[in-house]
Amino acid sequence: MANVLEIPEGVRLGNEKLILVTEAAGSKLSALIAREQKGDYLRVKISGGGCNGLSYKMKFAEEPKRGDILVRSAGAEVLVDSKSALYLRGTKLDYSDKMVGGGFKFSNPNAKSSCSCGESFSI
Repeated sequence: MANVLEIPEGVRLGNEKLILVTEAAGSKLSALIAREQKGDYLRVKISGGGCNGLSYKMKFAEEPKRGDILVRSAGAEVLVDSKSALYLRGTKLDYSDKMVGGGFKFSNPNAKSSCSCGESFSI
């Protein structure tokens, strides 16, 4: 993980009111970051697409970009761009290792509807 005291220039510090990572998701992210070695940050982004209009995108990032919001939650460092933050406010990221229905799951209070796979939603 990146230095917890250092906040890169041009990056704002957010809090868990934007996005909350559960302990289960934080543990899984730590393991994936160590295994994949593609960066110490998780970037969460909302983009157009999916069967309901908007979809969640996640990828590892080596460093924040100017204008990002950095949220530290459950040992994870999550980066959110300011546009995606409008759609994510109050979202919880959880993880389940169940064989059926497992994986990362977003619980977004802003979503009016979502598809059955949970990967897209509409406002």
